Amino acid sequence: MPRAKRGFKARRRRNRVLNQTEGYFLGRKNRYRQAVEVLRHAWEYGYISRRLKKRDFRRLWIARINAAARSVGTTYSRLVSGLKKANIGLDRKILSELAISDPAAFQAVVAASGVAKA
Repeated sequence: MPRAKRGFKARRRRNRVLNQTEGYFLGRKNRYRQAVEVLRHAWEYGYISRRLKKRDFRRLWIARINAAARSVGTTYSRLVSGLKKANIGLDRKILSELAISDPAAFQAVVAASGVAKA
């Protein structure tokens, strides 16, 4: 009597893992145990990186806003404080885009916040 080899369900599970590791280097793409290990690490790194991306973009936006604010004659912290006091609810992403694509509009926002030396 031949040995039982777990059949269809186990093969489907293994193939699902191996399909996700397509393009990996050496045995990581075609050996099930190695593939499971690297796939779990890949999921972890992806999870962590999705959170780090948010931090990185926020830092980038703040750096852009600070550079644009200094060119207008104020600083980032004074600008954000002035916007809060003036009840102007623009987030950092939008302020950054304004600073890059429409400097005149950014200057108007700074003027509305009441912090520009002008």
